[in-house]
Amino acid sequence: MQLNIYYVAFLSIALSGVFNWIILYLTKKYSFKKSSLLNEKRLVNKNTPPLGGVASAAAFFISVNFLGSADYNFIIIGGFSLLISILGSIDDFFNLSWKIKLFFQSIFVAMPIIYLNIFLNIESLLNLDLNNSFNFLISVLWVILIINSINFIDNMDGLAVVVTGSICYQSILLTYSLNQNKLTDLSVVLLFVILGFFIYNFPPAKLYLGDSGSLFIGFCLGFLSILFTWNSEQDYLLSYALSPVLLFFTIPLLDFLVIMWHRISNGISPTQGGTDHISHRLLAKGFSEKQVLFLFFIFSALNFVLILGYVFLDSTLSTMVLLVYLLQIIFLFNYFRKLDVLS
Repeated sequence: MQLNIYYVAFLSIALSGVFNWIILYLTKKYSFKKSSLLNEKRLVNKNTPPLGGVASAAAFFISVNFLGSADYNFIIIGGFSLLISILGSIDDFFNLSWKIKLFFQSIFVAMPIIYLNIFLNIESLLNLDLNNSFNFLISVLWVILIINSINFIDNMDGLAVVVTGSICYQSILLTYSLNQNKLTDLSVVLLFVILGFFIYNFPPAKLYLGDSGSLFIGFCLGFLSILFTWNSEQDYLLSYALSPVLLFFTIPLLDFLVIMWHRISNGISPTQGGTDHISHRLLAKGFSEKQVLFLFFIFSALNFVLILGYVFLDSTLSTMVLLVYLLQIIFLFNYFRKLDVLS
């Protein structure tokens, strides 16, 4: 059964809202504080259910099926996104080792990439012919990077929702303007599923995404970036390789780089939780949680303006916009890494 995208959007937010309410109701008396995390630094230590991702993934999987014949790929991706959400929920309860999580992430990412024969075409850029083996490897690593960078950004009430929701609306506008309507539909469904969860995650949060949610959303966004078709009209080499969708992930990748730099340079395990994220550094600077969310939303909007300039301006201006983008990344990286971490 195929529904109009407007009906599917309404179904997505309704299912997400109802499923998350059910999770909240069923788990309100259960203790979610894990003794294994007591030695890790966390922003809060409230007994808040971390299962919003399971409800959101279920809502997404059901909703994409109502896109009907829009794209069989969506059904496969939706199914595997549900599996990786279940992996995340197991981790939320039992605190799996990073090696086990990485192993299953690799399996759940590699299988749809191989089965659907979708990948980032890096071999063409490098003038190689390795029967797509290198393309598959880079594609798997890219999606895993996105999954874990979204997982890292889920460190404050509402933050992952604001960041990933911004990525979704940017994807909707860009794919629609480039007539990639299948990806527009997918982005709409994911955005409205996220909005249905945001009702419960706005500060102070009643429900967390948990690993089940951050892995699920990161998985969907990672595959969205692979499915996007980029045919640059610019005549400089980098424009052929740098898909604009990759620039959507500026905030989570910037956060990932900052904390990796901090932890490795200070002899801290990169897999250990901490309050050294860029959101925490802004809190230490005196901003409130809601102000931090607003700052990230505004930055996402301004960053999207640069992305649109990169896509639609002529070659000379597009190059200048890309240079501005790269300079801002260098500036922000140096700015954030020098800020005090939250104690």
